[in-house]
Amino acid sequence: MTASPRAVELALEAAQAAADKLAHDIVVLDVSERLAITDCFVVASADNERQVKAVVDGIEEHLRGFDAKPVRREGEREGRWVLLDFADVVVHVQRGEERTYYDLERLWKDCPRVAFTDRDLARHAEVAAPGAGRR
Repeated sequence: MTASPRAVELALEAAQAAADKLAHDIVVLDVSERLAITDCFVVASADNERQVKAVVDGIEEHLRGFDAKPVRREGEREGRWVLLDFADVVVHVQRGEERTYYDLERLWKDCPRVAFTDRDLARHAEVAAPGAGRR
């Protein structure tokens, strides 16, 4: 079984919202084969507690436009690792130290990655080199 199209859509939109708030090292994992409680994980890094909060708020606000509200939000007070649970998608926004220490990608290395490309980076690349790669 693979992640539902809706879960993949929400995960990619959450990843984009994180990128829009300057999160980095964004990874989307399809955990549906291993977990019965969710389809996708989104893991993103932020440089400090303030940015963690901004990324989390940006994701939550953006996904409201897709009729998605988190059923649970944890870790907000500490601001080092915040988890947003949207049922089909769980978003982890971590400071660099927590990201390195817990290494979620290693823990879930058997799960396939969902390709994510930051739309803004793709757009900037197209502006910098219009028509590049086209024939």
